Parts: sequence; C-alpha cells; structure tokens
Amino acid sequence: MARKSRLTYTATLMLLLITWKESTYCNGLTVSPPENLVITDPGHLGQLEISWNPPDSLSNMTECSVRYQLEYYNTYRDSWASIRTSKRTYTAQFDLMKDVRVRVYTLLSGTCTNDTMIKSTDYTEVIQKAPSTGVVGTEVLDFKCVFHNMEYTECQWRRSEKIPDNSQQKLYFWHKELGQTEECPKYNTLGGVRIGCTFADVPLPVFTDINFCLNGSSPEGPLKPTFASLQIQNHVKCAATKKLHLQTGPDKLELHWEHPDGKVPGHCLEYEVEHNQEGPDGKESSTESLTGGRTSLTLSIDINKTHCFRVRSKVHKYCASTSYWSDWSHPVCQPEQKDVTPEPDAIWDAIPVYIYIAVAIIAMLVLSLCVWAMFKLKKPVQEKKAESLLTSLFARRPLLGPTEA
Repeated sequence: MARKSRLTYTATLMLLLITWKESTYCNGLTVSPPENLVITDPGHLGQLEISWNPPDSLSNMTECSVRYQLEYYNTYRDSWASIRTSKRTYTAQFDLMKDVRVRVYTLLSGTCTNDTMIKSTDYTEVIQKAPSTGVVGTEVLDFKCVFHNMEYTECQWRRSEKIPDNSQQKLYFWHKELGQTEECPKYNTLGGVRIGCTFADVPLPVFTDINFCLNGSSPEGPLKPTFASLQIQNHVKCAATKKLHLQTGPDKLELHWEHPDGKVPGHCLEYEVEHNQEGPDGKESSTESLTGGRTSLTLSIDINKTHCFRVRSKVHKYCASTSYWSDWSHPVCQPEQKDVTPEPDAIWDAIPVYIYIAVAIIAMLVLSLCVWAMFKLKKPVQEKKAESLLTSLFARRPLLGPTEA
C-alpha cells in the first residue's frame, strides 16, 4: 500500500515537472512579426492586394507551422475585420476616400511550441492615407443601386450643391469577370445632368462584389470621387403586385393576392397590407399590417363601411441583407368602386362660383382698358382739328382788315 502511494506521488511530481518545463519553454519563446507588408492597388476601384513575408527568424524553422493573423479596418462597416491564413497574400475591399489600415501578426504552433499556439506580441502595420485630390464638397450624395425585379440594375445619385456648373460626372464599375474597369453603358439624365445609370443591356452578376467609382471633372478641377461596393442580389425591388381578390362573407372579408411577376422567388417575399376604411359619415381610417410570407388576410369588417386594400412586397432578411419595398398595388374595394365619367353638364355644374366671379372681373378690366385706349386715341385727333380751325380763322382775318379800312 505504501509502495503504491509512493508511485502515485512520484508520477504526480513528474507530471508537474514536465508541465513546468513546457510552460517555461513556451513562455521563453518569442515570435517576430511578419516583414515587408505591402499594399498594392491593381486598379479595381478599391479592391487592394495585401502581401507580406515571414520574419527572418523563422527562415530555418522546420518543426513548427507558421500562420498569420491579418487585421484590416473595413471602411464600409467601420469596424476591424480579422482572418487567419497560412498564405502570404490577401485581397480586401476598401473605400479609397478613407485611410487604409492593415496590420499582420505571426502565429506559430507545432513541436517547437509543445503544440501551443503562440502569437507575436508585436505586429507589422501599414497606414495608407486617403488622397486629398478633388474639389472639396463635390462628392455625390445618396448613391444607391436597385436590382429591379432581378431583371436589370439601375444606380442613382444626387449632385452636391457645390458642384460647379458645366461639370461632367462619370460612373465606372468593375467585378471579377471583367479584365479592367468599364464606364456606365447608359446614363440617365435630367435637364442635361447625369443622375443615374441603367445596366439593362449589360447585366451585372449576382453574388459577386461589384465596385463602383463615381468621379468627374469641372472647370475648377477634378471632382471628389465616391466609391461603393455591393452585391446586387441584396438590393432587389420587386414589381408591384397586380392580382388581388376579395371574397366577402357574413361580417368577414378575405383578401388574397398572387406573387408579383418576375424572377424573385416567392418564398423570399414578405408582404404589407394597407387597409383603408370610410364610414357613412365620410370619416376615414387606415391601418397597415405585415403578413410575413402569407398571401392572404382574413378580417372582421363593418359592412356599413367601404373597405379598400392594397399590397406591396419586399425580399425578407433571410434571402437578402438589404431590400426595397415595391410600389403599392392598385387598390381593390368592397363594395366595388367604379370610375364614372362625368357628363358635360355635370362638369360645368362642378365649376366653383369664384371662377365665374374671377372671369367677370377680368372681362370688366379688359373692357375698361379698351375704352381708355379709344379715348386716348380720339383726344389727339380732336386737338388737331381745333388747332386747324383756329389757324384758318387767324389766317383770314388780316385779309379783311384793308377792305374795312
């Protein structure tokens, strides 16, 4: 029994000794950070290539595997992103109008570290300052792209009030299927000013990062560029729902509708229903309700009121990170409302009385102006006749003088 206890004590002591040695060995081993960290811009509108080399101190290391922890500041999300890789290159997307910040650590594990992961205390960092080119305040506002019914993409923007006159803006785009950047295939203009771009004949790929750059020139110098990166399947706007059906029952009403036409999968849609009511006294009320993916709604109603419904849809969060509500459908009502074309007499009866009064006042003013103009024209003629008569009288009087004498 005593011998067994002695063996147990010895084994425990040896285990503690081994653990202490491993801890001492690991704590005494230091790892240097990577070297020659370089950021390269291949001209892909913000997609930069990051590369580095392992530290010289690990050039002869054969008993351990070397990995790296890369951290970079995601300028689109305003947060740090981190990845671990055994490679020495990585590609990331940046907004080139903001500072580019990248740092990398060395990770060491294997026999040389007793299978413990060791991370370098220091890191190698590169900070690339944003360029200061471009006239201040001339970057575009509210740049966004919409994938209409998953059929074509349209990008829109607003011009800054500080953009000089006679400025010309250009939109460039790039994705991995292109060898180099390309310009917008079809600009949308308003009053001769570019306000958007339509990609109808040049479809953009889904589930692919698409980089945009909107820049331009002006008499005062280059405009401030704007960069954006997105995947178009996350920016879908569905077509409006066209087919709505109402079924009425005792104090109940059932509304059914069909999925909108297009390529958007029905299981990716959620709906919103607007219910407008108008009572016999003309008082109106409106409510909106979300139905999720359901395409029907049952309500208890007041049969003495008029009920009108319309529906719109969007892609829910499980199919896209961002989406837009579609336009509202045409309303359907119970009881059904018909468009009645008013008769000509009814149209004249509907004209307010004040319009007649305004027309009468205008007519009186015009008549007064005409009378005044005629009076002004006649007055010079009468004055000329009077002057002519006086002249003739005075001309005859000297001839009569000698005869009388």
